[in-house]
Amino acid sequence: QVQLVESGGGLVQAGGSLRLSCAASGRTVSSYVMGWFRQAPGKEREFAAAISRSGISTYYADSVKGRFTISRDNAKNTVYLQMNRLKPEDTAVYYCAGSSAYYTATSLPSYAYWGRGTQVTVSS
Repeated sequence: QVQLVESGGGLVQAGGSLRLSCAASGRTVSSYVMGWFRQAPGKEREFAAAISRSGISTYYADSVKGRFTISRDNAKNTVYLQMNRLKPEDTAVYYCAGSSAYYTATSLPSYAYWGRGTQVTVSS
């Protein structure tokens, strides 16, 4: 079983950038498809980005496509989310998650392993 810990959140002005990190322990992160999800106040948790085990395939929600980039460094057992051109509507708690699915899953139920989240706040 893998344990996931997110970091890198914070307060940033609209148009700015942040880089989130997700450090894995317990099992190598290369065993899992990895994803980033987010949950804004009063809203359901939603998919943001996912990356295949090899890192070759990536998927993004339409709302973040072209602004966010997911990547992984399996040697460092870490997954990243580079967020550029941030908007106030990106404000949310961001969660890192791992999936044992054989495909690069984008649905929340496909992910069994979750971090505790990191807060991202974008001011206007």
